[in-house]
Amino acid sequence: MDEYINGYIKYLEEWKSASPSTLQSYRRDVSQFAQYLKNLGIISFDAVNSNTLQEYMEHMTSMGKSSSTLSRFSASIRSFYQYLVSQGIAKLNPATAMKVKREKRALPEILSSADVEILLKQPSGNDFKNYRDKAMLEILYATGIRVTELVSLNICDVNLQICLLYCRGKEKTRVIPIYPAAIKAVAEYLEQAKGLFSSNDTSKALFVNLSGNRLTRQGFWKIIKVYSEKGGIKGHITPHTLRHSFAAHLLENGADLKSIQEMLGHADISSTQIYAQIVKNRYLEVYNKCHPKAQ
Repeated sequence: MDEYINGYIKYLEEWKSASPSTLQSYRRDVSQFAQYLKNLGIISFDAVNSNTLQEYMEHMTSMGKSSSTLSRFSASIRSFYQYLVSQGIAKLNPATAMKVKREKRALPEILSSADVEILLKQPSGNDFKNYRDKAMLEILYATGIRVTELVSLNICDVNLQICLLYCRGKEKTRVIPIYPAAIKAVAEYLEQAKGLFSSNDTSKALFVNLSGNRLTRQGFWKIIKVYSEKGGIKGHITPHTLRHSFAAHLLENGADLKSIQEMLGHADISSTQIYAQIVKNRYLEVYNKCHPKAQ
């Protein structure tokens, strides 16, 4: 079984260009399922049927696994069996009929415009770190890109002259406008950091540490945590909070969902529609609180 799992992960990496986190998740899901089969005395993936899968789903549910975990497992196993069938290892894909009851999706947390302004003002010193952190926060709120996309930016991805950012994905490049304050922050940071950009392989990186190496995703999570606490902003603030706030604030101020979808890089408009619900709820809250007849 391990041989087939290793072959599957190699296939995902080489032919599907799956990210390291995806590879890790799929390997974990399939390996856990394989162990479950071994405990039942099943030593062949081809011996699995839909009833086996349903029993395993019930087993995981009894262990308190969330519907999001079950959904991910379902996707992992379905993809794994598609690979086994394509390689002639399994005759049928027993996971095609798997269904997972979905939980009601919780609305993401967003910051008010006032809290965003507080957060953006926290890096206020005149040293390299403050200029860099200010630029990163401004870019994140200006464009709504993901933190992984933020730390993956290269210097050439920000055009200071025409105020555009190029977010380069595996299949498509998103071109996103940047407001002037964010452009100014990046320009000031680049002036401060120019001595750190060396001739090594990381010289293309836009956001670097004092050693000239590309800043990591984990590093920026720590940065935003420090500044949110420093600014006294309530709640658990993450880089994705600024992404959500970017989308909701655009919608509140008249942007259409299709444009927001393009800037966020959502493949499906349904992922963007959640921000319409957030804005609707905020309007209702304001109405109920402020209208004299709503009390």
